[in-house]
Formats: sequence, C-alpha cells, structure tokens
Amino acid sequence: MHHKGTIILTALAALAVTSAAPAVSPATGATARATTGAASGGAVLAESAPVGFAAVDALGQNGTTGGAGGPTVTVSTASDFIAAVKAQGPRTVRVNGMIELPAGMYDVTSDKTIVGIGADSGISGGGLNIGLPASDGVTSPPADAVHNVIVRNLTFRDASDDSINVQMFSHHIWIDHNDLSGGYDGLIDIKRGADYITVSWNHTHHHTKNMLLGHSDKNGAQDTGRLRVTYHHNWYDRTPQRNPRTRFGDPVHIFNNYFLDNSDTGPACNADSGCFIEGNYFEDVEEPMTNSYSGPDGSIVERNNVFVGDTGEPVTGGTVEDPADYYDYTVDDPGAVKEIVMRGAGPGTIGL
Repeated sequence: MHHKGTIILTALAALAVTSAAPAVSPATGATARATTGAASGGAVLAESAPVGFAAVDALGQNGTTGGAGGPTVTVSTASDFIAAVKAQGPRTVRVNGMIELPAGMYDVTSDKTIVGIGADSGISGGGLNIGLPASDGVTSPPADAVHNVIVRNLTFRDASDDSINVQMFSHHIWIDHNDLSGGYDGLIDIKRGADYITVSWNHTHHHTKNMLLGHSDKNGAQDTGRLRVTYHHNWYDRTPQRNPRTRFGDPVHIFNNYFLDNSDTGPACNADSGCFIEGNYFEDVEEPMTNSYSGPDGSIVERNNVFVGDTGEPVTGGTVEDPADYYDYTVDDPGAVKEIVMRGAGPGTIGL
C-alpha cells in the first residue's frame, strides 16, 4: 500500500515574474500558443528531501533518505569510489573532483547517498548501476532489491554504457541536480520493475537517447503496476528523443520541466503507460508530447503547459492516475519555468 506524502515544493516561493506570463493551456487539456516570459528574483534553493514518488512511504521504505545514519567518506580515486558505493550498509559518499572510471557499470547498494562536492565533481568513463542483475524470469520484487539511494550534485561524462541505470525492482531512488552528457546509451534509464523514483533538477545535453522508462514493449510481467516516476524541474537541453520515453508506468508525473529544441519529441508515452504532463515549458520542440510514438499507445493527460517558438501540437488522450492521489506537490508558474530551471538545474546549488 502507498501513503500520500506531505512534502510541498517551495524552492521558488520568492521568485518574482517581471513580465507578463505566457498564455497556457487550461486544465481542460486544450492547448494554447504563447510568447516567452521572463523571470527574475530570489535564488533557487534545493529541496532537502525529494518531491514526488521517491517521497512516498511504500514497500517498507519511508521516503528516500539514502545514507543517513551511516558514516561519511570522501573519495577522489576510482578504486575508492567503486569500493564505497558497493559497500554494505548506509553510507554517504562524497565525490571530490572528477573521477575517471574504467569502462563499465558499477553497482550501488542500498542506503547510499552519492553526492558531489561543489559544482565540478563527478565521474567519467563508467556509469552507475542501481539494481540487481537483469533477469526476465523474476516477476516479483526480491527481498534484496536495491532501495533508498540518492545521487546528487554530480557531473556524468562519456559513460561507456548508461550514465545511470536503475533496474530489477529497485525502489526509492532520488536522482537530483546532476549534469549528464555524452554517454554511449541512456543518460538515466529506469526499467525492469523499478518503482517510487524522483528525477529532479537535472541538466541533460549533448546526447540523443536521453531518458528511458521501461526497456521493452514485451516486459509487462515485470513492469505493469510499477515504474512510477516523477520528473520535475529537469532541463532537456537539445536532447532529440527519450525525454522521457515511457512504457507501462502509470502515473508518470512530468511537471515544471524545460524542454528546449528537442528535434524529435518531448515525452513519448507508449505501451500502456500513463503520463500526467503539467506546468512544463516547451520551446522549439518538434512534437512536444505524444502517446503514439512507436509500439502500443499510452495515455497522456495534459494541462497548463506553455508552447513557444517552433513547437508542434501535443498528441494526447486516454486516462491517467492522478499523482495527487500519491503525494502533495505545488506546480510553479509554467511561464517562469524556463528561467527557474536554467538557473537551478545541475550541480552547484545544493550547498556542499
């Protein structure tokens, strides 16, 4: 059973809008064209706890706290980093500087916070695997599924595979305030029954296959009733596709993101997934959202989004669970989202 969360998004309460906000689509789902608005004002603050599905009490886990209660270690070499993130028990791993990893994916165990120091720390060459080894034969969550992991304030560059991969019923994962680019495959892929995840305040760029949710149209046995993810305040910066591409998850909550010059599509919601898309800012996006991108159709409920520049028409339809049935949240003025996200996404804003 899930329990409705009580966290309210208040990071930008002080933001002042200094020009008229663009017109937005009303709550009925109709769309409207708009002109770019400008915003200025108070500094963007980072949340101390996740907003969205990672905050929900479920599956025996109360929210997402990462390595809280365990020791803190600071690492600056590949060997120390690899050992620290796979060590058993709660631990906060502080990454100091850019660490070049050998090519490959490196396992992260439960109850970890992996956080960069300052604005210029992270990893290159390799990626993080948050989950047990992939298996098509497992259709219910194992007792040792990886859970309660936070990845924040890091730069990911030139991964040999995925930059971050979440799989095999991993749950309560918070991926926040990172900068990701130039990977080989996905920047943030979530699949194989993973659940209760928040992806927030990330800047993705210089990459094509951006974010995947659900890896196959044929994986309903693992994914149906799972893959519940919140994507908020991310900057999808000229990433052509998978922004995200979703399968099976319902609801997938996509709010207050900035989509810029995505030459293929913004969110593509297929294979019985249900996307609740609200309060986003789409600028020069060929197809801002679609529920019929490839394979079986999904569902999209769209409200209060801004569409500017050379942006196409959204393709919507069907019914989607309401994220408000799971958690409380506040949506920022969509006309101010471009400035808000550009100012706050990526590393360097969380005060470490």
